[in-house]
Amino acid sequence: MTTKKKKPLVYGLVAIVAVVVGAWLFFKPSKISQHTPLADTAAQAHAELSGKIRFVPGAAQLAMLQTQTIPLSPVPISDQLSARIAYDDDVTARISVSFSGRIIELKAAPGDAVKAGQVLAVIDSPDFGAAFADLNKARSDEKRKQLAVKRAKDLVPGEAISTRDWEVVQAEYAQAQAETARAEQRIKNLNPYGLKINGQQVLLASPMDGVVTERTATPALEVSPSLNAPLFVVTNPKRLWLNVDLPESLLSKVKLGGEVAIQSDAYPDQSFMSKIIQLGQTINPNTRRATILARVDNPDGKLLPEMFVRASVLQANGQGVRVPNQALIIRGLYTYVFIETEPGEFTLRQVKPITRGVDFSYVGEGLTGSERIVTKGALMLEAEFLASLGDKQ
Repeated sequence: MTTKKKKPLVYGLVAIVAVVVGAWLFFKPSKISQHTPLADTAAQAHAELSGKIRFVPGAAQLAMLQTQTIPLSPVPISDQLSARIAYDDDVTARISVSFSGRIIELKAAPGDAVKAGQVLAVIDSPDFGAAFADLNKARSDEKRKQLAVKRAKDLVPGEAISTRDWEVVQAEYAQAQAETARAEQRIKNLNPYGLKINGQQVLLASPMDGVVTERTATPALEVSPSLNAPLFVVTNPKRLWLNVDLPESLLSKVKLGGEVAIQSDAYPDQSFMSKIIQLGQTINPNTRRATILARVDNPDGKLLPEMFVRASVLQANGQGVRVPNQALIIRGLYTYVFIETEPGEFTLRQVKPITRGVDFSYVGEGLTGSERIVTKGALMLEAEFLASLGDKQ
């Protein structure tokens, strides 16, 4: 009987001990201390990302990466603005005519390089035929009346001619001179640029060296001063203008001589530079923007008139590295880029953007402009990097 009474007591003691041990294991201090504050977690993550990753030569990942050395450049005052390329009117001639006629021969086509004085077209103009006929008639009449004055002058001392007749002869001569001057002036008005004229055929010539960029002239076209478009446009394609629509809130930040960077969809990896030569004088009431004018040097002829581009008005002071947004790795509050330190070796470096745009951002702290930055494949490289960290843990 004594043995049977002791067994329940032992089982009860064992159950109590098990409960106590379980409670101690659940609430022990080491378990509670594993909950790290949020700030410490962020700092730990930041520290873990400061490392390197290396690929063996010929690794498939290297074919997916693209690196580029991006130098320091001025930082824009705002996001990119809408802009339009235009002819530089200082080196552009829009050639029309001030007379009526018909084109009988064309000697220049769009794209042709021409010199000053080179004939572009031959125009048959009855206006010049009539004008020269009037001039010849006026000169002949003037010469006849000049001789009459000379003869009458010899008769005046002997009173062989009356005073009234002498005055009439002088008045007729003056009238003939005026008619000659009128005929000469008409020809000058018809030919203000001194074009060469052969009979009634006018040789329409270029007033400057340049390239024919537009031509509305066609064979047998009837021309007149009332034509809406010029017959030829000759310009220097290496000099262009840039019209930038600038918000009125940015007017105080723009100065004459300031630089404007230009990006075009036709050349997405290239930037063109221009210099501001004129500030906006009026505000468009509909868009609340002013148009500023910049001069563009276009030595390669890549930019074309009427091309729509994106413009960035640059600050006078301060520089940064213009990095494509696809190269930026953003983790929480921190921004990183991958730097190629050696062939096949990449380091993740923390940077600080100055401005952020739709496609590009300017980075200040963290880059000096001499590093080879991973501009394509950064996300893939980040995945490989994080995988390598997991393997080390």
